[in-house]
Amino acid sequence: MCGIIGYIGTDRATDVILDGLSSLEYRGYDSAGIAINDRGLRIRKAKGRLSNLRDQIEECQFPEGHVGIGHTRWATHGEPSDVNSHPHLDEGRHIAVVHNGIIENFSELREELQAKGVHFASETDTEVIPNLMYQYYRQCGNAMEAIRLAAGDMRGSYALGVIFADDEERLYAVRKDSPLILGRGDGENFIASDIPAILPYTRDIYLLNDNEIAVLGRKTIEIYGAGGEKVEREIFHVHWDVKAAEKNGYEHFMLKEIFEQPEVVRATIVPRLSMNEEQVKLDRIHITKEELDNTNRIYIVACGTAYHAGLVGKYLLEKMARLPVWAETASEFRYRDPVLDSHSLVIVISQSGETADTLAALRMAKRAGARVMAIVNVVGSTMDREAENVLYTWAGPEIAVASTKAYSCQLAAMYLLVLYLSRMQGTLSREEFAILRQELYALPEEIQSILERAESIRHIVASTVQKSVFYIGRGLDYYASMEGSLKLKEIAYIHSEAYAAGELKHGPIAMIDGDTLVIGLITQQELTEKTVSNLKEVKARGAKVICIAEEGNEKVTEAADEVIWIPKSHPMAASLLANIVQQLFAYYMAVKLGNDVDKPRNLAKSVTVE
Repeated sequence: MCGIIGYIGTDRATDVILDGLSSLEYRGYDSAGIAINDRGLRIRKAKGRLSNLRDQIEECQFPEGHVGIGHTRWATHGEPSDVNSHPHLDEGRHIAVVHNGIIENFSELREELQAKGVHFASETDTEVIPNLMYQYYRQCGNAMEAIRLAAGDMRGSYALGVIFADDEERLYAVRKDSPLILGRGDGENFIASDIPAILPYTRDIYLLNDNEIAVLGRKTIEIYGAGGEKVEREIFHVHWDVKAAEKNGYEHFMLKEIFEQPEVVRATIVPRLSMNEEQVKLDRIHITKEELDNTNRIYIVACGTAYHAGLVGKYLLEKMARLPVWAETASEFRYRDPVLDSHSLVIVISQSGETADTLAALRMAKRAGARVMAIVNVVGSTMDREAENVLYTWAGPEIAVASTKAYSCQLAAMYLLVLYLSRMQGTLSREEFAILRQELYALPEEIQSILERAESIRHIVASTVQKSVFYIGRGLDYYASMEGSLKLKEIAYIHSEAYAAGELKHGPIAMIDGDTLVIGLITQQELTEKTVSNLKEVKARGAKVICIAEEGNEKVTEAADEVIWIPKSHPMAASLLANIVQQLFAYYMAVKLGNDVDKPRNLAKSVTVE
């Protein structure tokens, strides 16, 4: 959500910043802007795509300065517009700021500044920041101290890039509850909200912690704590290649990432699950049998797609490990005063490791004395650093806004955790463990077999035009249907709802008519007859029915107009396979409708505001 890049070096800062912003377009945005320090602050901002900003810069012969900051904005305060775009300046144009996050007390700060005669041009919360900094700067004359004092007045979340008009030799950064990294180059240094922005220039980064201020020169990076003390920080070296963030011949990043799933699921499972041993190796999971016995409730907390993975985890942990589990959305969990203490285990799931509500839930759990586990995809992310137990999903960089391979890896991680805790609980026999181990080893090949049938799914989509779609299923299929429905909404913009199949007749069936498409998931053999009956109910009311089912389950043909077959697998993993079909269905539908698949409207990749 929003993108930041800052540069100081010897190259033309404008070129570096525009290239970096282009690498961050996947995060979701509605406007873009840039500030260059070249004998004063030079600003260009434009509503809409980054190409609009590029056109402006080419037309006006933008300056050749070597220090600057850039931003892609996802609107929170004030509509998308040129004036509300970042960077923002103080009234006297002494300081320029780019900002990710939300300043919760900005109204109060704005009123205080207006009382001192400051005039504001935008509707944003961000504009108070440079004006507040300048109030302190003109008093103390020290840029870092002005930033530190202003940060102390602000409540909320922020990652800031800051430049001062009277200093072309320094670039400043500060963060709280919103991600920001520092890149170390050769005679040049960078700040960014995410690694892809600077990966073409350096693989050596520093991870900035909350309330730390960074001062970057062309050859130096200094980090200071909230009290002004200098902080030593180890370099984090990025190992994945820039080509991982390229399309490699695919029409869209989303399609590329769908087709990467055999590889990334294998990378998540195989190193943790030896074929010659009866255990799961989770190196950063330190929960003992004694601690598990002392746990009386487990919460799985996440947002969006990650929450759907959490629902699968809840179902399987209760069924197989016989542990009491609650799965909740982070935005609700943190405000309902949940029962948390030293007998609680809180599992948070996040692709980025920076999701604002989920991170806040993690911190709330830690304050209450609960044990915390994070399932994350980004090594070095805030959740990775703050959770005492971590399980990585090796999905690699996911560029498309709608999650595909990260979700499958989250499910794979959940399967591993279920096996791990079930063995610890003694609820999984050696024979059952061996069967499940074999099934997980087979998953990548089963995913590949579905991908090889992608063209047949595209053909089904080509003949499917419905204005309203219902996804239904029972058990694990219901949770999978929630993810399928979300994907269709996210990228195809089609009204879609997911229901437990048995609940359809308790109200929603009133919506079924000849313009309705019902997608039924049937991968749980023991629930086939019940779900088939539900499909017959909607078919009798004129709906078109597409069923996703395991090969050999001929009963589903009684109620379906079309059947998309998936390989027969263990019930635990079958809904993951069904979801590969749902991803392809949503993708081809979005392409058919002419939508911007990788950058769907109003959405952001990493949601770092509440």
